[in-house]
Amino acid sequence: DIVDKIQDALGKFDGIVINPAAYTHTSVAILDALKAVSIPACEVHISDVNEREKFRHISYAGMACEAHFIGFGFDGYKKAMEYLCEKYK
Repeated sequence: DIVDKIQDALGKFDGIVINPAAYTHTSVAILDALKAVSIPACEVHISDVNEREKFRHISYAGMACEAHFIGFGFDGYKKAMEYLCEKYK
């Protein structure tokens, strides 16, 4: 479960890169878990969700993320890792 993975990251990881996929606009539990662990997090979406259906424009997980990489394809994951490494080196 994604919430368990986020909670398990506490004390083990310095950053989180997350693509909440279909949970983006439905999961307050992911938002709560990200806030609870207070680990710097980046949100990634392969496609530009802002160019898709209106209901996809709200990201609960994104509310707890300090950076967002949207529409960069799989390069978004690399960009998110580079961001975290540069900011928190």
